[in-house]
Amino acid sequence: MEKSEILVTTTEHVPGHDYEIIGEVFGLTTQSKNVVKNIGAGFKNIVGGEIKAYTELLTEARDIAIDRLRQNAVKMGADAVVMMRFDSDSISADMETVAAYGTAVKFK
Repeated sequence: MEKSEILVTTTEHVPGHDYEIIGEVFGLTTQSKNVVKNIGAGFKNIVGGEIKAYTELLTEARDIAIDRLRQNAVKMGADAVVMMRFDSDSISADMETVAAYGTAVKFK
């Protein structure tokens, strides 16, 4: 199965499917923006408003984490991931780590 075919849902049940639990799956990434974007974000912090460089950083990190979660699920032979959640944390002023995690399942 291709990773793009893996169903990822935040719900516990997939309507119309019974499944067996395979195990936990994770997708992790740590991202940082370059110095120029960090300087621009610093100026924006002075006047307030959305800091788009950091929004882009977190969006990119989220997408990579989900992609890696799907890769992990494929390696385990899963058909879907249920109860997917995110966790994130700042490692430093310009680095974010994002984890996507859930339960890999195989349809019966």
